[in-house]
Amino acid sequence: MSNRISISSGSPFEDVFGYCRAVKTGNLLEISGTVALVDGDKVKEDDLYAQTYNIIERIAVVLEEAGSSINDVVRTRIFTTDISKNLDIAKAHAHFFGAIKPTTGIYEISALIAPQYKVEIEFTAWVNE
Repeated sequence: MSNRISISSGSPFEDVFGYCRAVKTGNLLEISGTVALVDGDKVKEDDLYAQTYNIIERIAVVLEEAGSSINDVVRTRIFTTDISKNLDIAKAHAHFFGAIKPTTGIYEISALIAPQYKVEIEFTAWVNE
């Protein structure tokens, strides 16, 4: 694809796994699953609201870099290791997407890449060219 643009996060795992943060092709932007930066201060391991908020905040920057925005997100896929905290996740998601209302799904899974991560989100967005 000649119009395919790969956007890197700079993570060493991109080469290990063979992926990139996002791929833009035409007007479509797909963003890889993203976890929070769990620092133990602002974002704690047991705070799924803060993890979700941190993820979306960070992805807003990726969207802007790709010529898109939060307003252009058409789908989110939310994975969590603790579905009982779904309302905490929903509150943070709604903070950003309450008026936009992309399609979404929330799925409980057994684990993420490291135990401190409780939420991972994938994003699909439209890019105006």
